[in-house]
Amino acid sequence: MSTFKGDRDLMSTATQDRMPSGSAPVPNDRANELIVLEKATGGTLATLSFIDLDILNAAAESARAALGSWSSLPYTERCALLLSLAQCLEARADSLTELIMRETGSIRGKAEYEVAGAIQEIHAAIAIARRPRGEVLNSASPGRYSTSIRQPVGVVAVLTPWNFPLILAIRALAPALALGNVVLLKPSPETPLSGGIEIAEMVELAGFPVGVVQVLVADLEESRALIAHPEVDMVHFTGSTAVGAEIAKTTGALLKRVSLELGGNNALVVLDDVDLEIATSIGAWSTFHYQGQTCISASRHIVHNSIVEQYTAQIAERARNIVVGDTMTDGTNFGPMINTRQRDRAARLLKESVEMGAVIVEGGTYDGLFFRPTVVTGVTPDMPLFAEEVFGPIVPITSFSTIDEAVSLVNDGGYGLANSILTADATRGSEIASRIRSGMVHVNDATCIDEAAAPFGGIGQSGLGGRSGGEANYDEFTERKWLTVNHDRPEYPY
Repeated sequence: MSTFKGDRDLMSTATQDRMPSGSAPVPNDRANELIVLEKATGGTLATLSFIDLDILNAAAESARAALGSWSSLPYTERCALLLSLAQCLEARADSLTELIMRETGSIRGKAEYEVAGAIQEIHAAIAIARRPRGEVLNSASPGRYSTSIRQPVGVVAVLTPWNFPLILAIRALAPALALGNVVLLKPSPETPLSGGIEIAEMVELAGFPVGVVQVLVADLEESRALIAHPEVDMVHFTGSTAVGAEIAKTTGALLKRVSLELGGNNALVVLDDVDLEIATSIGAWSTFHYQGQTCISASRHIVHNSIVEQYTAQIAERARNIVVGDTMTDGTNFGPMINTRQRDRAARLLKESVEMGAVIVEGGTYDGLFFRPTVVTGVTPDMPLFAEEVFGPIVPITSFSTIDEAVSLVNDGGYGLANSILTADATRGSEIASRIRSGMVHVNDATCIDEAAAPFGGIGQSGLGGRSGGEANYDEFTERKWLTVNHDRPEYPY
């Protein structure tokens, strides 16, 4: 049973004894204090303390010490512990849903999706652990038995963002553990409860050995130290392109394995043959889902010029009818942005684009962290709303006249995460999809879709490394080793 009851002390005695995280008592040095806020009300959910470098070093050493016994466990035992973790999530589903709503400012449906999706990710990880560990290779030497086997990468640092804190932690943690790695999990300071502390408690309850999973509530200096730590074999980061580029520099200099799932200036292409009722519903959801604060939100609506006026009017009407407020209140279906920094950035992109000639059709205002769903037309490629990932509840609409022009607009800018094409002709949509440079393309669906069994990730500024999900996790969290056994005496000239 979860201990979440609103304002509370999150740290159970068991977690304090186990986890070198924000579990220690808050020190007298208030600079080391982290106050976790309820985003809609500004109330305090918890007060934690950041780790220091001594705790980080102890955690890394503990992880290294645990790696050998954990990776040598039969996969059935690792899977049994993961199944127990999934059962802990199921038992806490209601309280986890409420915590996510309060900590992230999301609607209930989004929070429920996170909990259900995290459970699915664990089951998918269990399945991947059961697959064969390698393959028998052909060999030119008759007496040589040649194989390719998989082995764990080792100690994996998982750094997660604030927008989907639970599922994005579990998405990396579960397959890494299933395949024999140990994990140092660093959640965002915006969402350390649902993204870390609750996971630590459930890992404890599930019975995982000491050191296999450790949650580190870290500030900037300690986060950088974690990435560069000599005991960390791999860094798995989900977050902004700018931070990902910084991590890539560090890991590149250290020749350390890295997986980066980064931002996406995603496009929703609307062709001239669509049903506008369906298209504007998909478009509104693609951008306004969780206030536009996801890497797979639609940041650009690229609409055929023959229907752009009708599309704009109808999606503006949908935006106008959205109820904004505290998502813990009945009838509210759109919550606050995560913080003033994100709000101000969205407002700046909007202001600068309007100064360049874009026109606000709906919204464009905010009250505190509550930013009205906004629709802007007349957006051109030279405007900030087109060139930059918005990460806010703004629909920027750009028109096109030819398919070649639409494809060029989508591919402009270097991002390549999740794009969508809406058309009455699925074959035509598939042909256009083949010309789009991105990790994911959806025909006649929203940009913001995700499944546990699908390979999730991008190219260019949207990602560096592998993919998460299903079979892709096997490549993500294992190394290949070529192993040969010679049954005959080899003949060499020396």
